[in-house]
Amino acid sequence: MAFANEIMTSSSRVLLRNSFKQSQSPFLVSPVLVRLRKAVKFPVAALSEDLLRDPSSSSSSSSSSSSTSSSSSVSLSSSTTSVPVPVPMVPPEKPVKFRVRAVVTVRNKIKEGFKETLVKHFDALTDNIGQNIVLELISTEIDPKTKAAKKSNEAVLKDWSKKINVKAERVNYIAEYMIDSNFGEPGAITVSNKHQQEFFLECITIEGFATGPVHFPCNSWVQARKDHPGKRIFFSNKPYLPGDTPAGLRFLREKELRNLRGDGKGVRNLSDRIYDFDTYNDLGNPDRAPEFARPTIGGSEQYPYPRRCRTGRLPSDTDMFAESRLEKPNPMYVPRDERFEESKQNTFSVKRLKAVLHNLIPGLKASISADNQDFNDFSDVDGLYSKGLLIQLGLQDDVLKKLPLPNVVSKIQESSQGLLKYDTPKIISKDKFAWLRDDEFARQAIAGVNPIGIERLQVFPPVSKLDPQIYGPQESALKEEHILNQLNGMTVQQAIDENKLFIIDYHDVYLPFLERINALDGRKAYATRTIFFLTPLGTLKPVAIELSLPPAGPSSRSKRVVTPAIDATTNWMWQLAKAHVCANDAGVHQLYNHWLRTHACMEPFILAAHRQMSAMHPIFKLLDPHMRYTLEINALARQSLINADGIIENCFTPGRYAMEISSAFYKNYWRFDMDSLPADLIRRGMAEPDPSQPHGLKLVFEDYPYAADGLMIWSAIENWVRTYVNHYYPHSSLIINDKELQAWYYESINVGHADRSHESWWPTLNNSENLVTVLTTLIWLASAQHAALNFGQYPYGGYVPNRPPLMRRLIPDESDPEYASFIADPQKYFLNALPSLLQASKYMAVVDTLSTHSPDEEYLGERQQPSIWSGDAEIVEAFYEFSAEMRRIEKVIDGRNRDKKLRNRCGAGVLPYELLAPSSEPGVTCRGVPNSVST
Repeated sequence: MAFANEIMTSSSRVLLRNSFKQSQSPFLVSPVLVRLRKAVKFPVAALSEDLLRDPSSSSSSSSSSSSTSSSSSVSLSSSTTSVPVPVPMVPPEKPVKFRVRAVVTVRNKIKEGFKETLVKHFDALTDNIGQNIVLELISTEIDPKTKAAKKSNEAVLKDWSKKINVKAERVNYIAEYMIDSNFGEPGAITVSNKHQQEFFLECITIEGFATGPVHFPCNSWVQARKDHPGKRIFFSNKPYLPGDTPAGLRFLREKELRNLRGDGKGVRNLSDRIYDFDTYNDLGNPDRAPEFARPTIGGSEQYPYPRRCRTGRLPSDTDMFAESRLEKPNPMYVPRDERFEESKQNTFSVKRLKAVLHNLIPGLKASISADNQDFNDFSDVDGLYSKGLLIQLGLQDDVLKKLPLPNVVSKIQESSQGLLKYDTPKIISKDKFAWLRDDEFARQAIAGVNPIGIERLQVFPPVSKLDPQIYGPQESALKEEHILNQLNGMTVQQAIDENKLFIIDYHDVYLPFLERINALDGRKAYATRTIFFLTPLGTLKPVAIELSLPPAGPSSRSKRVVTPAIDATTNWMWQLAKAHVCANDAGVHQLYNHWLRTHACMEPFILAAHRQMSAMHPIFKLLDPHMRYTLEINALARQSLINADGIIENCFTPGRYAMEISSAFYKNYWRFDMDSLPADLIRRGMAEPDPSQPHGLKLVFEDYPYAADGLMIWSAIENWVRTYVNHYYPHSSLIINDKELQAWYYESINVGHADRSHESWWPTLNNSENLVTVLTTLIWLASAQHAALNFGQYPYGGYVPNRPPLMRRLIPDESDPEYASFIADPQKYFLNALPSLLQASKYMAVVDTLSTHSPDEEYLGERQQPSIWSGDAEIVEAFYEFSAEMRRIEKVIDGRNRDKKLRNRCGAGVLPYELLAPSSEPGVTCRGVPNSVST
């Protein structure tokens, strides 16, 4: 600026000289003044001297400048000469350059392996000789000369080597640019990583433009150029519909989507970022043994199913249609940015260690003894929490010393007080015997871990829809006399008319599979129906349980009805019947309501979103937090939970037929349009449309905790989504003509849900209300619906007698050989019907893991980088209002849990219903609504 001031001073002196002609002064002085006036419009950190020179001057014209000077001298000395001097044309001006800087936030790893540390220090050394991180700004405007987007110079991150030992979680680096004044607004940044290993890029902020900082939320792993030669592309937080994309970003928008789609070929590497579809052809392991082969789920009329993320692994050796297995600890492929972040990995690592220990110890004992360990009395069950498995099974140090796992042994010996004992589940923390009561059994149907299986009974007796030629008479064995004395003086029809009777009906779900299930070793099951009556206190009570088996012949007795106890013998039969209902409910909960509806059915929408919608698309930005970690947790499920000989097959009633049952659910019951909470409640008869009510629905009884709390959250999500959609789509034509949005929805249905794509019930994206419903349903499923079904698994199921995942014995009658042993010791018979100690410990370890919130959990109403995730101020403000509504809902839920009139969530020993309370601390808390399906 000193040079500029000098020029201004000199120019002023020249202007004061009377000897100058009026026509000459603009030629010499005006260009400098014009350039300075233009320069101050930009936030210039410093002006270099060459930027302030007369644009007409150049080395090539120095001689002509001299001659001009000479002639000017002559002209000035000859003041009487009247020859006019022509004013020369001013040549085009060069754009003024100004300095901007990029503040780049990189997230460090919490823990590094030895190899990673070596490579990190090697990168620090080579960073100084050009092997560095290079960034380039891309303008939203097109360069008229090149017909391509305007680009800045390439700039490197400074001081990478100096900050190599910084221990902070986040480290900021600087890159600087000299930008032309006509550059326009930066809309994208490319990043090239010349280091040897990846780094996590959290965000970039560009400072120095007159319009203010420009934010680039990245949250992505940037791979080394040696592994992925192309440059990474990141867009600013300003959302654009496809038709509104600035000219300078159109090519990059399409290019990035092509990169994410891939070509559908080859084996995926763990560092890839490719999203593609495949069937569930990787659950079996025929190479291990024929009994571990499983049918491909998805892609056939017999076994329809949603699609999962393609990995491209080679076929197995023995079955060319089955993908080869990848066993633990080798990770299954998911796109790199879908992997758990480090704090989430650490949480799962601790839980996996606990699972190994709990699995290892009983497994050792089982291998020592000929038979599987059973619970002999209830003190054995209690010992899992008070003493731990090590003491429970009497394993001594000499046994541990024989293990070929020194690290595990060390953990056992060092952590025996913590890792070898299970936490006491909440269901027995206040009332050890609550699970035995009928009212608690019924309460869990509306406020437990699976509150969406119950329906209002509208036809009595219930009628099956199965083929009577195969499965016997469609009529139920339930009769009016079975329940009449439980209805407070009402007839059955009166109770139905007054919405007093309810049912959990698993008859048609299980009966087609029972013959095969009951042929499995250690599995015994019924197809169950359970009838409930709504008491004047607003609570439910079970009044009858129907137990059905496949008919062995025309005269065989395949159905029986068990009613509440009248003496000691019927009491134990009633407890066994309730346990069978719970085991069936556990299977339906896990295979249908939890896994299929919130995990598997969400995956196609997530894959299609990344493939078809740009990161700058406003709908992608809306859905982004609700897709976090889902692909990773689903891949882990395929590896350990739903695979052949996995946890589900080992610990749940259906055994090896579990995924076939899940496929049958998808084929016969699943409907996306029924997955919205209002539609689901109406379908099950648990609510009726009522425009006068706050949520447009009236529950058939008020104290239905899941529905009452859920409707508040549903309405809050719907209002937020409606505000968002109306902001970007004021007219329906914008929705119809949005090619990315329509491509996402089309691919989600016709590729991701190809086996059900022909259904007429799919909503059409042709107006804002349909779009709002689709988006609200997806967010509801990923957040509140999943939370209600997942985070109560250990608090309720961790005490196995309360909610056994399988049963090993049927209920004997007087003609059965087992009847005598049942009468002699009904408690032992009951405990022996439950899962074995080995099965129970496996199951408890898994649901303990799945019920855990990680420290980096992001809850409904929260977002990473809340102030910069969107560049639209109105939308950010609307999101803050949504967040405030979540906090208000939490206070309402807390108040309801203290309301003594609401007996299904408040009372002596009664667990408060907190599964839909939005916030939570880390750990197993039985509350909290994360944004996404992350466990």
